[in-house]
Amino acid sequence: MATAVGKKFPNLNVDAMNDMGDTFKINVLEEAVNNKKKVLLFWYPKDFTFVCPTELRAFQDALGEFEKRNTLVIGASCDTPEVHFAWLNTSKDNGGIEGVTYPILADSNRNLSSILGILDITNERYDEETDTIQVEGDNVTYRATYLIDEEGVVFHESINDMPLGRNVNEYLRLVDAYTHVQEKGEVCPANWEEGKDAMEATRDGVADYLATH
Repeated sequence: MATAVGKKFPNLNVDAMNDMGDTFKINVLEEAVNNKKKVLLFWYPKDFTFVCPTELRAFQDALGEFEKRNTLVIGASCDTPEVHFAWLNTSKDNGGIEGVTYPILADSNRNLSSILGILDITNERYDEETDTIQVEGDNVTYRATYLIDEEGVVFHESINDMPLGRNVNEYLRLVDAYTHVQEKGEVCPANWEEGKDAMEATRDGVADYLATH
């Protein structure tokens, strides 16, 4: 599977739903470029499941921090807009995501997730009797995450297996690091956080950094 890092995000319109019950189209590439903002796009397997609501709520809790960093947050799965809206209207006590305000893509035709190569298709086989392609696996997405810059270029991607929830703070750190590179021209060493020393991307710069850390 080819990486998306360093490439323009796919230019594709996808159905989406928000907490007001509005169905509309979102083009993630255009959201970044037209609004001159970074975008965090995170995919999760299914609505009304177990790890997924904890992640959507965690991103909601951090939404203000992403907004401070000029970063839009967009969720995504292969559920339909109607299922998204039902989940958005289900209380936390019942496993719902009531109170989530960022948009959620409804890639029910799997066009975008197929382009990205993040679907859980463990095997495909041709069935001669029915003359069809049979898919083994749920054909839903892994927990894939994309960070996209203001030019629509992907600067981070990661994919977790279904049981592994994400650390939202790590994505804030990555946005901070990339912004530092953009603004200062320095590179960010291991475990870098906002306020810590970065370094020049030269042999002397590395030597100076290692000598003092």
